[in-house]
Amino acid sequence: MDLADSPEDAEFRAGLREWLGKVLPTLPPKPSPDDWPGRRAYDLGWQRTLYEAGYADVHWQASPGVRLIFLEETERAGAPYVGAGFVGLLHAGPTIAAEGTAEQRARWLPPILRGEEVWCQGFSEPDAGSDLAALRTRAWRDGDDYVVSGSKIWTSHAEVADWCELLVRTDPAAPKHRGITWLAMPMDAPGITVRPLRTLAGSAEFAEVFLDEVRVPVTHRVGAENDGWRVTMVTLSFERGTAFVGEVVACRRVLGELAVEARRNGRWDDPALRRRLGALNAEFRALWRLTQWSVSEAEAEGGLPGVGGSVFKLRYSQARQELYDTAADVLGEESLDTDRPWVHDRLSSLSYTIAAGTSQIQRNIVAERILGLPKGR
Repeated sequence: MDLADSPEDAEFRAGLREWLGKVLPTLPPKPSPDDWPGRRAYDLGWQRTLYEAGYADVHWQASPGVRLIFLEETERAGAPYVGAGFVGLLHAGPTIAAEGTAEQRARWLPPILRGEEVWCQGFSEPDAGSDLAALRTRAWRDGDDYVVSGSKIWTSHAEVADWCELLVRTDPAAPKHRGITWLAMPMDAPGITVRPLRTLAGSAEFAEVFLDEVRVPVTHRVGAENDGWRVTMVTLSFERGTAFVGEVVACRRVLGELAVEARRNGRWDDPALRRRLGALNAEFRALWRLTQWSVSEAEAEGGLPGVGGSVFKLRYSQARQELYDTAADVLGEESLDTDRPWVHDRLSSLSYTIAAGTSQIQRNIVAERILGLPKGR
């Protein structure tokens, strides 16, 4: 793809930058990280603001260039992140847009774009580990409903969600990749228990979810019964291919801030630290170019990111950890102060080699689907 802005892209960038300059100073203060109802209201309020300004569907409808400009400019301006809308906007929504029926798209996509409903992700299970296809949450057909029993873990934003993108096993006799179904489960259905999980960083955006004979209408199935693994690969391609692109811009901004801090506190005199900062600058510039390529590839493939997203996810996870380890070196003893910038991010960065598919799984995908190597026994 051409990395230079076209005249149309340049016009879009200028208009977005001007709009951000006007609207960001008018936003209310961000709520406390522990105030999840407040965070939900804040994040959905921002999404509503984007919707009213005509920017809500950039992730789904815009060209690759416009999408990247939007992510770049909003991150550089310090605009709110998608927050509680992450799963709906970047996972479930694109999946429903690609795989859902006309009725499903009409029901679920507009409320996501308008900032009216929050989704959570019900994929991982306590006993499945990195082997997502080993899930055991069962769903059996009872008339016009599926009856679901089991449990999920690391369920993002379950405590404030209206809907859950849920993977269930509908044919226990089938090979494990072929007996799975993708359901949209209402989180207010009887039989659902949500237990928040507190992370090392002190946040609680994940939860355990227990399902005791929860009834989900068959009309809430996305894709065919037992075809959920294929639909899931669509979801994960979005998660690994395009969902982290805004964070690359954020990391590049942090890198610049670290250089400023190192000059302020005298750490800049250390040549080894300067080399690390320089190497990270090259790393994130390369990741940004890979991001541009991945989004361009997604456009060429009809909107679906390819397996190259696993290359990005694998390297980005490690680079992010290296960035915040370097931040700790810049801060020195102050890196033990959780009120200091970057300390919380350093703790949360440890999860990135697990979230959205572990690094071990990404290496398998790269080996098998890109390099053509045989599967391990």
